[in-house]
Amino acid sequence: MENTGKGYYMANFKKLLGKKIKYYREKKGITQEKLAEKIDINSRSLSFIECGTNFVTADTLEKICKNLEVSPKQLFDFDFNPKSNQEIKDELNQLINTNPEKLNDIYNILKGFLG
Repeated sequence: MENTGKGYYMANFKKLLGKKIKYYREKKGITQEKLAEKIDINSRSLSFIECGTNFVTADTLEKICKNLEVSPKQLFDFDFNPKSNQEIKDELNQLINTNPEKLNDIYNILKGFLG
């Protein structure tokens, strides 16, 4: 049975936010230690935020956005796919090349989806 209580959703929310912060931090080439220093928290606290163990305060969130040059909307857009179109195409090609027996199935799924 799936856990649908408030705690379950909050834990997932914190994890999703943490992943987004980590994604944008890595995209900028900033270490946890450097970002933590810039936003006036210790690196362990930032690690807990990125892992989804802890949640950010409004002040810390504002500093993170400023230093990563992202908007709060970008951090809270959980439907975001960080892969580029080329990365997706490359992964699909790899899947097709390593599973040639599934090529017809893949074609039918895409054709049905795109229609």
